Amino acid sequence: MNKAEIENHPDFEGHEVVEYREAGNLKAFIAVHNSNLGPAVGGCRMFPYATTTDALTDLLRLSRGMTYKSALANLPLGGGKAVIIGNPRVDKHRDLLLAMGDFIASLDGRYITAEDSGTSTADMQVIRERTKHVSGVEEALEHGGDPSPSTAYGIFIGIQAAVQFSIGSRGPGRHQGRHTRCWQCGVSSRTTSR
Repeated sequence: MNKAEIENHPDFEGHEVVEYREAGNLKAFIAVHNSNLGPAVGGCRMFPYATTTDALTDLLRLSRGMTYKSALANLPLGGGKAVIIGNPRVDKHRDLLLAMGDFIASLDGRYITAEDSGTSTADMQVIRERTKHVSGVEEALEHGGDPSPSTAYGIFIGIQAAVQFSIGSRGPGRHQGRHTRCWQCGVSSRTTSR
């Protein structure tokens, strides 16, 4: 995909950097939406997109979302995202991850990656062999660097707020069972409910 195709995409507006790399069997994008508050941070997703345009659409929307997520959390970080086009169950291998590490390194710290859908903390450790711009790989971190339990908790809090808004009450009342079931399905067994 060439620069003109990227810049003419309807979701491109506002992005500082969008790069596409096709090398060997790596086909991937990295986007930096906004770095006003600091380097862009966002996960590295691996998914078997039907087309590169589908991958680009996902990338641009997700990187924009990460800008808002970082800002709302008062983090000194901007928003970005990476996507690898491929089936993580079939196409993912060490050489592909090392090539992705080289791609991330080429942005000289403007983008910091982490695991996302289709990638794992183990994958991030391989990527880290080629770039220091990787987060969530420290075993000492909560959940061993795996952000899934924290993401599930954030979704739970969002659902709770939406229900609270819709019924106009702080108390769980008749909705308590639904909250509990949602919480249980989204969080690993290592995490305790709050």
